[in-house]
Amino acid sequence: MAEDADPYRLCFERDLDRVKHSRPWRRLAGKCQVFIAPEDDHLRTRLTHAVEVAQVAVGIARAANLCLSLTEAIALAHDCGHGPAGHASEEAFSPFVPGGYDHAVYGADVTLVPLNLCLETLDGVRNHSWRRPPPATPEGEVVAWADRIAYVCHDFEDAVRAGILVPDDLPEQVRGVVGARRSEQIGNFVLAVLEGIDRTGRVGMAEPAAAALQAFRDFNFERIYLRPASRRQAERAIGLLRGLVEYFSDVPTRIPTGSSGARPAVEAGSEEAALVAVHYVSGMTDRFALGLGVELLGWRPDDLPRGV
Repeated sequence: MAEDADPYRLCFERDLDRVKHSRPWRRLAGKCQVFIAPEDDHLRTRLTHAVEVAQVAVGIARAANLCLSLTEAIALAHDCGHGPAGHASEEAFSPFVPGGYDHAVYGADVTLVPLNLCLETLDGVRNHSWRRPPPATPEGEVVAWADRIAYVCHDFEDAVRAGILVPDDLPEQVRGVVGARRSEQIGNFVLAVLEGIDRTGRVGMAEPAAAALQAFRDFNFERIYLRPASRRQAERAIGLLRGLVEYFSDVPTRIPTGSSGARPAVEAGSEEAALVAVHYVSGMTDRFALGLGVELLGWRPDDLPRGV
C-alpha cells in the first residue's frame, strides 16, 4: 500500500491524529510495560513501549514503501486495550467478559470505538497479537513484528537496569546473531524483516534472525515475565483488579460519569454492571488502581503489588 498511491492516506493521517490526542493513549504513560508502578523512571511504560514500536515499524514501512500514517496509527494504538498491571489485567478481567479479555480485541472493539477509526487501523490493533489471526494489511503485519522486536529488546534492557539480569545472561544464540546492545539488536532484526520482504514479497523475518528472535522471547519469558517474583506480583495485581471490578459492579453509581455527563443505567451486581466496571477499571493507571485498592478495598500498602 504505497504512500503516494493510497487513496485513504488522509483517513489514516486523521486516525493518527485522533490516537495521539486520545485519553486512552495518554493514559498509557501510567500503565506498566513489565514493572508495576516502578520507582525508577527510566523503566518503560506502555506509552514509551508504543513509541518504540512505532519507531521500529515506521522504519520498516518507509523502506518497504508502505503507508507510514497507517503503520504509525496502528503502532501507537496497539496497546490501548491494556489495563493496569500489564498482562495480569487480562487474567483479572477475563471472568467478567464473555469470551475472555484480550487487550488487542478489547482495544479495537471497546476502548478505541469512540475515536471512529478506519477499519484498517482497528484491524491492525485487533490482530497485532500473535495469538490472533494475521492482520489484513502489510502495515498491520509490520506492527506485529515491530512489537515483538521492540519488547524483547527493551524488556531485557529494563531487566538489566532493574538488577534482575546482567548483560552476559543473554544467550549466545541471540547475542551471536543480532548482538548484545539494544540498538544493534533492533537494527539487525529490522534488516532481517526487510530481507524477508525482499525475498518473498511478504512481511516476515529472514533466518537466522527469526530463530534468534524466538529464542530471545523464550528467554525473557523464563527469566523475566514468569520468574517466581513476577508471578507473585501478578497474583497480587489480579486479586486487586478483580476486587475493584467486583466493588464497582456492586456499586455502579460510584463510577464517574463520562464526557457526555451520563452514567450507564445498569443494575447493581448484573453482568452489564460488571462490563461497565471492567471498562472503568481497565482505563485506570497503575498508581490510581493501587490507590483505590487501599482506599476502597482496605488493602495494606505493604501488600500491594510492587514494581520489581
